[in-house]
Amino acid sequence: MGSLNTLSAVEAARQIAAKKITSEALVGDCLERIAAREGDVAAWEYLDRDAALEQARAADAGPSRGLLHGLPLGVKDLIDTVDTPTAYGSPVYAGHRPAWDAACVALARAAGGIVMGKTVTTEFAAFYPGKTRNPHHPGHTPGGSSSGSAAAVADYMVPLAFGTQTAGSVIRPAAYCGVVGYKPSFGLISRVGIKALSDTLDTVGTIARTVPDAALLAAAVSGRADLLVERPLATPLRVGICRTYEWKQALPETVNAFERAAEKLAAAGIAVKEIKLPPTYANLVQAQTDIQLVEQSQSLAHERLTHWPQLSARLQGILEAGLQIAPGRYDAAQTLARNCRRSLTDVFTDCDVLLAPSAPGAAPAGLAMTGDPLFSRIWTLLRVPCVSIPVAAAAGGLPVGLQVIGAFGSDAQTLAAAHSLHQVLR
Repeated sequence: MGSLNTLSAVEAARQIAAKKITSEALVGDCLERIAAREGDVAAWEYLDRDAALEQARAADAGPSRGLLHGLPLGVKDLIDTVDTPTAYGSPVYAGHRPAWDAACVALARAAGGIVMGKTVTTEFAAFYPGKTRNPHHPGHTPGGSSSGSAAAVADYMVPLAFGTQTAGSVIRPAAYCGVVGYKPSFGLISRVGIKALSDTLDTVGTIARTVPDAALLAAAVSGRADLLVERPLATPLRVGICRTYEWKQALPETVNAFERAAEKLAAAGIAVKEIKLPPTYANLVQAQTDIQLVEQSQSLAHERLTHWPQLSARLQGILEAGLQIAPGRYDAAQTLARNCRRSLTDVFTDCDVLLAPSAPGAAPAGLAMTGDPLFSRIWTLLRVPCVSIPVAAAAGGLPVGLQVIGAFGSDAQTLAAAHSLHQVLR
């Protein structure tokens, strides 16, 4: 079996451009890895081997099309694709064939990316799990809802994949699977052609094994070359150590990883400072939860009204809960979110980025649940860029991640900082 599938996306792109390797060989090694491991990991909802190889041969035969030229990638099955089924993780849409590509997929293809197939999502990107298992331990969840994308990247099946996040659906599976998850500032990557859950919260993200790789995919589909992580930071980095108001729910492995990370950064000469969020932020988790519940019940109105028996009991409960939230409570949550977004600039007065937990702990045992998005809810609601980086291992070798968070719109700086911190902490 070949080993090109273990290359980073940035390195693979460089070698393809230099004609040292071919896209066909790279895709072939990825397909071999999938054949060897898919039975254990179950990351893929749909895989078209012949089409992937055909795309790779076309890439090798033609000129470079862009940043992703010849690179294989996975697409979360919440995202429409014109040439493969898109079921949104639900039997309601089994065999559904969209007539279009979602914007992010179309732009990835235009930049030369090779779509390998669709990775598993939870049911409508909510909490009912798909079939995917954690590649580090098959008895543990890979997280959700971008389960298959995180597992496929972690298991060297593809170097890049798309995910989406409404609460913690990029950051949490990335942390559980030991890879890099990047949730950009809200709206940086187009959401057109993606099954909607929450207009206030839904964000397209990228999953990779390195920060430069995650940045590469985002840069290619956003048209923002400044996102590329190509050189060290020009100025000394100031990091705010932010435990958040949810700190009491952090498990020992996260507490240990967090405290060790702060010590290592200080020892490396990086300026670190304890940051306490304003008191009003203590209510943001509930606000995010209320907004998501209400907007999910609205976005999935057709499925709720027409296909109720085909929805899981878990999703039925979520939709019913959303219907019970009064408009005044929803409006108050939105008002709190707007006020906190405005005041967040003050939090970054003395630091460039924050360091916070990605998840309560390592991936929980069992496959019936996908873990708790608790530590991502407030940052998704605040719409700021977040990058989860693997920094430690818990008992049994399960990864533990921490997230690097920047001010809204500071994605290039946040990615560069995350890469620097990953170099120190991993």
